[in-house]
Amino acid sequence: MSTDQRLDRLTDLIAAARKLGADAADAIFVESASLGVSYRMGRLEDVERSESLDIGLRVFWGKRQAVSSTTDLRAPSLKALAERVVEMARTAPEDPYCGLADPARLARDFPALDLEDPSDPGAEVLKARAAAAEGAALAVPGITNSEGASASWGRSAVALATSEGFAGTYGGTSHSVSVSVLAGEGTGMERDDDFLSARHGSDLGDPAAAGREAAARALKRLNPRKAETCAVPIVYDPRVSMSLVGHFAGAINGASIARGVSFLKDAMGKQVFARGIEIVDDPHRVRGLRSKPFDGEGVANGRRALAQDGLLTTWIMDSASARQLGLATTGHAARGTGGPPSPAATNLYMQAGTPTPAELMADIKQGFYVTELIGMGVNGVTGDYSRGASGFWIENGAIAYPVNEITIAGNLKDMFLHLTPANDLTFRYGTNAPTLRVEGMTIAGA
Repeated sequence: MSTDQRLDRLTDLIAAARKLGADAADAIFVESASLGVSYRMGRLEDVERSESLDIGLRVFWGKRQAVSSTTDLRAPSLKALAERVVEMARTAPEDPYCGLADPARLARDFPALDLEDPSDPGAEVLKARAAAAEGAALAVPGITNSEGASASWGRSAVALATSEGFAGTYGGTSHSVSVSVLAGEGTGMERDDDFLSARHGSDLGDPAAAGREAAARALKRLNPRKAETCAVPIVYDPRVSMSLVGHFAGAINGASIARGVSFLKDAMGKQVFARGIEIVDDPHRVRGLRSKPFDGEGVANGRRALAQDGLLTTWIMDSASARQLGLATTGHAARGTGGPPSPAATNLYMQAGTPTPAELMADIKQGFYVTELIGMGVNGVTGDYSRGASGFWIENGAIAYPVNEITIAGNLKDMFLHLTPANDLTFRYGTNAPTLRVEGMTIAGA
């Protein structure tokens, strides 16, 4: 379906809702297609393709709102959708904070973000990527089994329109490869993986290199030891350090702040990280995995420092949470077709520091280097942090031996304040961080 056709469907749907008595409305159209293949032990296991069209309508009746969606885009179905949502809105409870975004904050110019790869790789290319990743891993001596490799491609298009006159569209593609293999024999086997993801296939990287990396990681984990309970510095590998940035984003989400259920609810303008730490959200990162030219309400968005020189500078807000807090939206509304917008970060990252990872560990006599986290033992209200982990023991500033079946614990308030970033930031995920060192944590071991 063309861009004009998508917007025509939305404007017609909004007009139908207004004709039925709605005070205001917005509508969103999401179209997607995906293709994926998986390999295991040198054999193709499956090929899957999916396609979807979905349209959602949000209606306001005074200070009441309702949302519904449909995948049936025929005119009678869309007419019934408008009638249903208007009736739902009329009987919904009042919400003093609901409503469309302030028209003055709507995006007028959309930046070129280069999110769409014009080429469709097709099943044969994806088969070759998955086969290369697993084949390279299995060729490494000591790799004894495989959980498989997969390669996928997707294309999506989003259109948004509001009764205030906003109309915007954007699209994007995604390419990914993942591989997971095992090393060792019997009860001594260890597993690890690697993952590649990019908007454009040309940025994806070498699937065979990902396979070799997964194999090397699995082999390094063989013959793990236990650790005694102690308090030591913890170093987070970039594969897991991004989780700390994610916990920070969750703690400053406007919806949580408005409800008073965040451990940082009273921290605005205060020191939450060490001096020099900067955390950025950038929806306009070219080819970024979460980039978009406007937010889920049509509001203009842009690069924003969430923490600067260690100070908390802003909440992450959509229009509703901002109204509840007596503030203005930060352009962070995210939404699907079946519900109202909610605040969410986009391309989120912590700026790199100055020491290398080796320099970050150099003075650690005894410590723990985390490569994998298990479970979600984080209390968003208190900041208490306790997660299962595996990785490597640090002795005299160097990686010594693998360790598993331990728990690392602390409180995020203290962890943030005693955190040091290395200089190895790379952009591989939607949320990214360099290697991070955190002081004063506790290991619960044998």
